[in-house]
Amino acid sequence: MVRTGSASMAAGPTLAVVAREAGVSVPTASKVVNGREDVAPETRRRVTEALDRLGYVRRPRFDAAKTPGLVDLVVHSLDTSWSGAVLHGVEAAAHDAGLEVVVSAGLTRTRGGRPERGWLDKLIARGSSGVLFNLAELTASQYAWLEQHRIPFVMIDPVLEPPPGVVSVGAANWHGGVIATEHLLALGHERIAVIAGHQRKMCSTARVAGYRSALASAGVRHRPEYVRHAGFDEGVARRRMLDLLDLPEPPTAVFVCSDRMALGVYEALAERGLSVPDDISVVGFDDLPEARWIAPALTTVRQPLSEMAATALRLLVRMMDGDRPESTRTELSTRLVQRSSTAGPRDRSPC
Repeated sequence: MVRTGSASMAAGPTLAVVAREAGVSVPTASKVVNGREDVAPETRRRVTEALDRLGYVRRPRFDAAKTPGLVDLVVHSLDTSWSGAVLHGVEAAAHDAGLEVVVSAGLTRTRGGRPERGWLDKLIARGSSGVLFNLAELTASQYAWLEQHRIPFVMIDPVLEPPPGVVSVGAANWHGGVIATEHLLALGHERIAVIAGHQRKMCSTARVAGYRSALASAGVRHRPEYVRHAGFDEGVARRRMLDLLDLPEPPTAVFVCSDRMALGVYEALAERGLSVPDDISVVGFDDLPEARWIAPALTTVRQPLSEMAATALRLLVRMMDGDRPESTRTELSTRLVQRSSTAGPRDRSPC
């Protein structure tokens, strides 16, 4: 989708043409292009619409031969240990590559049905050579904008399946779902529930598919009532676990598709006076620091977040140099980390 290096910038409308189309002066149009703040909102809107309509290509204002390389990292948020692991991986790989990183949080949402353009304009204005998106859900307009401006980018664990040709890095989520469920089966559990994330999110659907595949391979009946979705929200996961406990035949084990949601599951079990793992075994996913801090320590599937981020940065560097990766999807392996939250099932059913 995005090619670098060999592609030449097609001639487009001049800034004077854009200014005339928007009914403003050339200096005002230039301020909008360069991300200046001293422009009235209505004027900025008219200029931005003219830029889009005419296909104006903003060209970086820096000399790549003289300026240190700069890349952007756009993350969903900065207040989680997940983000910390991603930042660590990107920073380490960027240091090795001699690059500087600008970090932005939560800037891919839309407003009024239109993608926010401020961060896109600033991306060009500061001369960034490429972008990493982590857990970002881009609009068709944003993908088109990146392609139009020939900015190389890589998705880290994309929310939805990217368009054809978009380079992404993720974890082997299906395999993670398999090994989590196989671990519980090997302990003797058959009544195994799963608390998944979003129904439409790539990683969530893959983990549930792995869970179902492991059950099928073991000849264990799949129970639809054992599959619950909590949107990766700790509070919702707590409620979903309470719902599972209220079933006529509640599970003896639960595979929770994120460590953060597992915290909510622990809370629900404590409310009902149930013990982990004596009454119910719990397996998480991610291997965040929280998995080691809670008691009992959480058995979980480790996905290599820092390694995923570093791999994405290295791929981006190749694309910035004009090299196109042979495969658009890179998956890093997952593995089970056994701790204290799983054991064989009791004879009696939890209530």
